[in-house]
Amino acid sequence: MPAWLAERMARLGRVVVEALVLHYGRRELLRRVGDPFWFQALGCVMGMDWHSSGITTSVMGALKRGLAPVQDELGIYVCGGRGRHSRRTPDELLDVGDRLGIDGARLGRTSRLVAKVDSAAVQDGFTLYLHSFVLTRDGAWTVVQQGMNTDRRQARRYHWLSEGLRSFVEAPHAAIEGPPQGMILNLTDRGAGEARAGQVELVARGPDHVVEALRHLSLPAHHEVRPSDVSLRRLHGTLKAASESGPDDFPSLLLTPGVGPRTVQALALVSEVVHGAPSRFQDPARFAFAHGGKDGHPFPVPLEVYDQTLTVLRRAVEQAKLGNAERLDALRRLDRQARLAERAADGAPFETLVRRERADSHQLGGRTVMGGARRRGQASNKDKNKDTPPQLTLPGLD
Repeated sequence: MPAWLAERMARLGRVVVEALVLHYGRRELLRRVGDPFWFQALGCVMGMDWHSSGITTSVMGALKRGLAPVQDELGIYVCGGRGRHSRRTPDELLDVGDRLGIDGARLGRTSRLVAKVDSAAVQDGFTLYLHSFVLTRDGAWTVVQQGMNTDRRQARRYHWLSEGLRSFVEAPHAAIEGPPQGMILNLTDRGAGEARAGQVELVARGPDHVVEALRHLSLPAHHEVRPSDVSLRRLHGTLKAASESGPDDFPSLLLTPGVGPRTVQALALVSEVVHGAPSRFQDPARFAFAHGGKDGHPFPVPLEVYDQTLTVLRRAVEQAKLGNAERLDALRRLDRQARLAERAADGAPFETLVRRERADSHQLGGRTVMGGARRRGQASNKDKNKDTPPQLTLPGLD
C-alpha cells in the first residue's frame, strides 16, 4: 500500500464513519460493516482495486488508524487486524472493556470463538489470516475475517454481526463473501445440529470410547484412517482433558471554494456510502468512479479530487458537531438527487466515461502505484528516443 494512499484512506475512513454515526448512530455503522456489498463499495470509494482481496486488510487497517484518535469521542473501537495483530485481539478487547466498564473477557471469548468457527467448524479450504473486531461502547460488535486459499490464490471474507445473533454455531454469519467452490465441511449448517451434539456427547463419554471407535473405523480407501496415522497416546491425552473440562455446548460541502463537477461526482458516491440503502451496493465496482484505483483501474487516483473530497467532508462533519448540519445535510440531498436522476438517466457508454477520466487524469493529480499519470502524447524518459506516435500513457495500464 503506497503511503500517499494509505494516509488518505485513513482520513477518508474516519470522516465517513463520523458522518454516518452523526446521521444514523453506531449500530448502523456495524450493520454496514457487516454487509459485504457496502464494505466493498467503501473500499472502492477509498481508491482500492475494486476486485482485490486487499480491500479487506486495507479498509480495516485504515479504519483502525483513522478512528484511533477519536475512538473515545465516537464510542467506536477497532481491534485486531492481520497476522500477529489478530492474535492480540482478546487483549485489546480486555483493555477496552476495562476502560468502558464492560465485560472485556466475554468479548475476548467471543473473538476467539468467532475465529474458531471460521477455521474449524467451517472447513472450506481458506486459512484465516485477518481478524478485525469493531466494538461500540455499549458492547455491540461486528467482526470481519478473511481467509486465503494459497492454491487458488483467492480470498474469502466472513462477516459477523452481534445484532440478531442467536447462535455462534448455527447459521451465525451475517454474510460470507466468495463464490461457491465445491463440497466443504460446514458444521454451522442448520442441518448439522445432530453432528454438533454428537461430538459433544462423544467427548463427554471419555477417551476410551473414542479410541475404541477409531480402532474399528472403516473408511473408503482414499480416505482411510490407519492406526499408524494416529498417535493414540496423544489423542488419549487430548480427549481426556476435553472430557474433564465438561463441555456443555458446541461454541462453549458544495459551498467550499474550488469544489467543481469532478469533486461533486466523487462526493455523490461517498454520500451514497454514508446514506445509501443496502440494496444499492450490489455493484460495488461502480464506487471506483469516485477516486479511481491505485492500480489505474478504472483510472488513476485523482489526488486533487480525493483531497477536495476530504476537505468538504471534514468541514461538514465539524460544522455538524457544532450544531450546524447544513453542509452535512447537503450531502444527503446529493444522494437523494442522484437517486431521482438515475430514473431517467442516459449518457455516454462505460468505455467513454473511463476514457474521459484517463484523458483528464494528469490535470487532477492522477497517480497509481507505478507513478503519476501523463498527459496524452507525453512520453516517459525511456520512450523519448522511440519513434512511436503520441498516445495516452498511464503507468500500470496496458
